Amino acid sequence: MPIPARARRPRRSPLVPLTVAAMTAVLLAPAGSAQGADAPAAAGRPTESKPVYDYGKAVRESVWVDTRVDGDKDGKTDRVAVDVVRPRELDRTGRRVPVIMDASPYYRCCGRGNESQKKTYDADGRPLQLPLFYDNYFVPRGYGYVAVDFTGTGRSDGCLDVGGRSEIASAKAVVDWLNGRGTGYTTRTGTERTRASWSNGDTGMIGKSWDGTVANGVAATGVEGLRTIVPIGAISSWYDYYFQQGADLYRGGPEGLAAGIENPEYAQRCAPVKKHLADNAPLNGDRTRMWADRDFVPDARKVRASVFAVHGQQDLNVRMRHFGTWWDALAKNGVDRKVWLSQTGHVDPFDFRRAEWVRTLHRWFDHELMGYDNGIDREPMADIERAPDRWTTDKVWPPRGTDATTLRPDKGGSDGVGTLGLKPAGPGATETFTDDPARDEDAWAATIDTATPEKAGFATRPLSRDLRLSGTGKVTLKVTPSTASATLSAVLVDLGPDTVRDYAAAGEGITTLPERTCWGASTGADSACFKETKANTKAVDHTVFSRGWASLAHYRGDGRARPLTPGRTYEITVDLAASDHVVPKGHRLALIVGGTDAGLVEAPGSRPTVDISLSGTSARLPVVGGERAFARATSGHAQAAPLSPGARNSVPVPRHLSRLPGETR
Repeated sequence: MPIPARARRPRRSPLVPLTVAAMTAVLLAPAGSAQGADAPAAAGRPTESKPVYDYGKAVRESVWVDTRVDGDKDGKTDRVAVDVVRPRELDRTGRRVPVIMDASPYYRCCGRGNESQKKTYDADGRPLQLPLFYDNYFVPRGYGYVAVDFTGTGRSDGCLDVGGRSEIASAKAVVDWLNGRGTGYTTRTGTERTRASWSNGDTGMIGKSWDGTVANGVAATGVEGLRTIVPIGAISSWYDYYFQQGADLYRGGPEGLAAGIENPEYAQRCAPVKKHLADNAPLNGDRTRMWADRDFVPDARKVRASVFAVHGQQDLNVRMRHFGTWWDALAKNGVDRKVWLSQTGHVDPFDFRRAEWVRTLHRWFDHELMGYDNGIDREPMADIERAPDRWTTDKVWPPRGTDATTLRPDKGGSDGVGTLGLKPAGPGATETFTDDPARDEDAWAATIDTATPEKAGFATRPLSRDLRLSGTGKVTLKVTPSTASATLSAVLVDLGPDTVRDYAAAGEGITTLPERTCWGASTGADSACFKETKANTKAVDHTVFSRGWASLAHYRGDGRARPLTPGRTYEITVDLAASDHVVPKGHRLALIVGGTDAGLVEAPGSRPTVDISLSGTSARLPVVGGERAFARATSGHAQAAPLSPGARNSVPVPRHLSRLPGETR
């Protein structure tokens, strides 16, 4: 993943040249060195930052930064709380440091990480513990670390507006302050100002879930000084968190999320903000101006920061659609990118690949924020988990040779049990299903070879060689509903035995162990030691690996619902979530079309019977090797793979995975 010359960014020099006395603390010389970050690496020059600063003596302070937004309409601009940990030794040298930032709404209400850590403070209000390992590990290596409370949360002013102007401003203002453009205060209400004279302005944002979402949003403003973001299981469009193409994703509304996370004492004065959220999120799934303001994908063209994205392919909270649309938009705009895709649900890489994650994140920040020529920009772009704890890499993602390939469903030997191939169905060929809100994708897949009324399934013959799908697909459906409302679901399934991470269990693919390992330096109030984990696995006889849903009322694709006429035929294209999956030799690839996917989408107001015109239906899928690879994999003769001993029919999706008011893992 070489960085194009046009994308390289100049690094800043320190205010004061380094002294001989400071040299023992400067094994990190590239950060602001006189040579510059882009100078050729000298013989013997270090390639990584080292833990040479005393974490126990680090400066710990709190600052309140003016967001320049009055989100709670009290006549004063809101201030956000910024808790800082930075090396004390560098105050003597005048050397400035880059900053790692995690902006979050969870520091008070819910906690962060696998152990739900919260911020703690001493009697004078100075931070004692900041959650996660970032400060413990990176501050001794010459980084500053800041943990920011969103507006309306923690020790910040304002109201939580769920992806809106106040939320993005709360983090962007801190980037501005770190670059000398914003105003910070030593207290929440006082007038004494403070500058980030210790920061060189180069900032990297990181965080999981909502934390990573605000990193996406701040990057989409194009703010100067934000050098890189590391969004983990992050949202790219708040509309897509609550709806997909008009289908209600079983979450309630954003006003409920705000009420569950904001500081309880703010409830009354922030009621107008929650009312605005409720009034502008219609239950019919229409895209309103409010949703457009919370969609970061169109502003990918403004992104200056590099992006290291991490996502669980079985994340049913922040689904893979968020990663796929954001990744594709960043690629189109030439943003430097790296990605890890795991088999987990909504899980931090610290909890599914810990040692490699810390090593890789260290090298990424060293390269992006300190300018080390450590080669990470020339390594494979993508790491993909193929089986629990077994990873492969790709130079680029999706891999070269991936081509959108049109597959066609056709009639099979019995109703509802069809075939999937390259040849179009004959004129007049149809299948039918009747929506059953009690059935889900795994029930459909478990009965793929049986005619059941709630779904229509189409499968290839057993593959004669492996077939890889990598990227984002679409399914175009030509359907006739019997009622005035209909929800449509389309899922891709690998039919065959496997052992996978149990993403539907409480840990979403991991088990937490009592043993601890340490990652950085500790103090009496802030330990760098965290509980270990291991993969939680399950034997299955099929794997759903990509999903898409839509309300048929949104058939025109312009974000507006329209009344349906029973008996009239409509055409709609359902977007599938991005994925990377290898269907092994002996397995079958299946497309299943149904109505309500129980536990993942809300049922429509009626129970329609839907006729599918097979000649007007197709799946355009990202096949590595394209049509030729699909033809080779399906033209030979192969015996279906036998079920593994103890294999179970499904990984049932519990409802808690699809409607979390917040998250603590």
